[in-house]
Amino acid sequence: MVGNNRLLLLLEAQSSWTVNILIRILLYLAQSYHEYFERTSQSLYKSTKVKMPKPELYIIYTGDRGRKPDTISLSKEFFDGADIDIEVKAKVIYESETEDIINQYIIFCKVFDEQRKLYGMTEQTVRETIRICKDRNVLKEYLMNREMEVVTIMMSLFNDEQIMKTYWKDMENTLTDKITHDKDRETAERMIKDGELSLEKIARYIPSLSMDELKELEAEIMQLA
Repeated sequence: MVGNNRLLLLLEAQSSWTVNILIRILLYLAQSYHEYFERTSQSLYKSTKVKMPKPELYIIYTGDRGRKPDTISLSKEFFDGADIDIEVKAKVIYESETEDIINQYIIFCKVFDEQRKLYGMTEQTVRETIRICKDRNVLKEYLMNREMEVVTIMMSLFNDEQIMKTYWKDMENTLTDKITHDKDRETAERMIKDGELSLEKIARYIPSLSMDELKELEAEIMQLA
C-alpha cells in the first residue's frame, strides 16, 4: 500500500516462526514496486530518475514471542551480519497489551489455533472462535457485522488455499490502513505541536486525515498542554 510517499508491506508469518519470510518480503517488495511503477506510468528505461516511495516492512507473528527479536534482517539471518548489496529489514509485530485492531487480529488467530486443535478443521472451530472472540471483545464489531461472511469464508479456507490467501489479504489491507493512519496521525500531532503550520496546510500535507480529525487532534493536544 502506498501513502504519503511510503510503501507499506505487511506479511503474516502465522504461528510458525521462519526467517525465510525475509525472502518472501524481498520478492513481494520487488513485485510491489513493479506494480507501482506501472500504475504511475514511470519508465525504468528513461534517463529521468523515477520517484519511488520509501518501504516500510512489517511481519505479524501470531505465535508465542519467547526471545524472538523486534526486527529481523536479511544480512544478519542469512549472511552472518555481513555488509551485503541488498538489505531487507522488517519489524515484527507480536501480541501486546494494546487494544488496537492489529493486536486483536493476533489474538483472533491464536484463539482459532486453539480451537482447531480441539475440533479440527470444522465449522465448530470457526463458530467457537467467533463466539470466544466476541465474548472477549476481540474484533467484536467486525465479527458481529460480518459473522456469516467470516464463517462462510473460513469454512472455504479449509479446502481452498487461494480463497485463504484472498481472505487474509483483505485482513492485511485493513491492518495496513490502520498502521498508515496511525503514522499519519503521529506526524500530524508533531506538526500541530510545532505550531508552524495551520490545520489547512497540514491537511494538504496529510490528505489521509480529515479536517475534523485534525481539529479533534488539536483539541486533545491543547487539553494535555
